[in-house]
Amino acid sequence: MSIQPAIFEEHQIRRVYDEATETWLFSVIDIIQVLTQQLDYQGARKYWKVLKGRLNKEGSQLVSNCYQLKMAADDGKQRLTDVATAETLLRLVQSVPSPKAEPIKLWLAKVGYERMQEMADPALSLNRARETWQKHGRSEKWIQQRMTGQETRNKLTDYWSHHDIKEGQEFAILTNIIHQEWSGVSVKTHKDMKGLQTHNLRDHMSEAELIFTALAELSTRQIAETDEATGMVENSVAAKKGGAIAKQARKALEAKTGKSVITGDSFLPPAPSSIHGNKK
Repeated sequence: MSIQPAIFEEHQIRRVYDEATETWLFSVIDIIQVLTQQLDYQGARKYWKVLKGRLNKEGSQLVSNCYQLKMAADDGKQRLTDVATAETLLRLVQSVPSPKAEPIKLWLAKVGYERMQEMADPALSLNRARETWQKHGRSEKWIQQRMTGQETRNKLTDYWSHHDIKEGQEFAILTNIIHQEWSGVSVKTHKDMKGLQTHNLRDHMSEAELIFTALAELSTRQIAETDEATGMVENSVAAKKGGAIAKQARKALEAKTGKSVITGDSFLPPAPSSIHGNKK
């Protein structure tokens, strides 16, 4: 997941980009702090605790649509905090009487609208991404492979969405099963190998890594469709089978070339010392 804070009227709103679902998740307490105009973070946290209890008693599904992720707190430590999508927060804002309700709804709606545009026309997302990759100096061959892989990914997540798989944690779990199976390492371990922190792993994959990722996800979707997999248990089986197909292909290629497909190489800029040399 990629952490990229956003600013709303001088307030920093912590948010995380979930690569598995391609969705922004915002800190609920940060939004509550803006709405209630609390100067003290703890005051916002207590307000949310009371509101969450009331919503639970009312049988609202808003609370169940929130997740918990670790985010940096004021003391710099990573602490679990409630996060939610822009769509969930738009509904939550209605439960908080505040003069800031309309401005923040417009702000959240803009984020949601951009996402809805991309869902209706995936080419918009791909075109934006293509421009970014070009600016970063990626080759046309790499960009084409990255875009093809994203289309394959979108078809898989569309299948999951229509077969009782929830966006967020469940998408991430299945994604990791596929990745672990085909590559032999988890998504987190692969990112660590490349020295990535808040970056998108796929944006730093080699051409071969992109191809095998796409093969694993294509195989997973076709197996799931054939088996009519529904829910986590059945889709986990399909994910493992799909990843295994790409694993066989990876091992065959590695046996022929003597080179590992999985690499620690990335597109991160080189450290200053490697450019200018160490000063003594």
